[in-house]
Amino acid sequence: MSRYPKVLAPGVLPAILSAILFGASTPLAKLALGNGVSPWLLASLLYLGSGIGLAIVHTARKTLGSGPAEASLLRSDLPWLALVILCGGAIAPVLLMAGLVTTPASTASLLLNLEGLATLAIAWLVFRENVDRRLLIGAAAILGGAVLLSWRGGPAGGGLGTLAIAGACLAWGIDNNLTHKLSGADPVQIAMLKGLAAGAVNLLLAFTLGASLPALPVIAGAGLIGFFSYGVSLVLFVLALRHLGTARSGAYFSTAPFIGALLAIVLFDEPVTMQLVAAGILMAIGLWLHLTESHGHGHAHEALEHEHRHVHDVHHRHDHPPGIVSGEPHSHRHRHLPMIHKHTHYPDLHHRHPHPH
Repeated sequence: MSRYPKVLAPGVLPAILSAILFGASTPLAKLALGNGVSPWLLASLLYLGSGIGLAIVHTARKTLGSGPAEASLLRSDLPWLALVILCGGAIAPVLLMAGLVTTPASTASLLLNLEGLATLAIAWLVFRENVDRRLLIGAAAILGGAVLLSWRGGPAGGGLGTLAIAGACLAWGIDNNLTHKLSGADPVQIAMLKGLAAGAVNLLLAFTLGASLPALPVIAGAGLIGFFSYGVSLVLFVLALRHLGTARSGAYFSTAPFIGALLAIVLFDEPVTMQLVAAGILMAIGLWLHLTESHGHGHAHEALEHEHRHVHDVHHRHDHPPGIVSGEPHSHRHRHLPMIHKHTHYPDLHHRHPHPH
């Protein structure tokens, strides 16, 4: 009977690394850029740095014939990709910037934690992804730590600004769930297209509002931060979605504010507060509950035909037509025959079956 390693399930490390890179973006941007750059223009530079950097990587891989064997996006994927770009690259940033105009920073920081909750809720309630009590408690602990970490007191805010920021989090939650549908394709290609599209949209909006380009070192610094904290982070997040599903990947990614706070302590000599310690304890409990999860039961695989990067494990016992490279891992279109078996698994590409509630 095939089982995933109990020490670290596939997708966990990419999810945590994704959160580390994204969590580092805020303190690094503050260190490298300082003040005076329009938030909308900064967002566009970060996204464009992500898209352009990954475009260079994507072109170099194709030119040199190197890199992992990944499936390219198909024509049938384009509607999903368009929705991902629309929700996560256009609607969410516009709503966030509109909300920040009238919403206090303390309230905005708290509201942004709704993205993790929206991601999990949509995965569970709309896409019927399996979420058991252990996962819910772990996600609640991680989210509680993020809320505690973000709390700064001060005015509560409200009105349309609050609704706009909550709407941005909902749009990002939809984005994360739709990206799951594309996770079998090349993550570099997905993140590249999203970065270029989102960067162009935000740059146009910034110029419309009267922003002007900063000095070249600022542009280069923002681009470099965007490449790692937005681009590489998204590539890793797509890999996590491929192996763990949306709810679990989103829960791991919710640790990003804590990682950013730790980095801020190192870079800016900020104090270690009881608030930070308590948030760290809550997140550690949530991570432990997720890392020690073991979900296994008898389940049926229906016939399925698709393409993605794979090795010949228990789910991939197929012959190759002429011309297919037999080295592993590799990517080609292949067919899965119906199968019934039992093993520990997660909502990956081959385990998106319904569960009784």
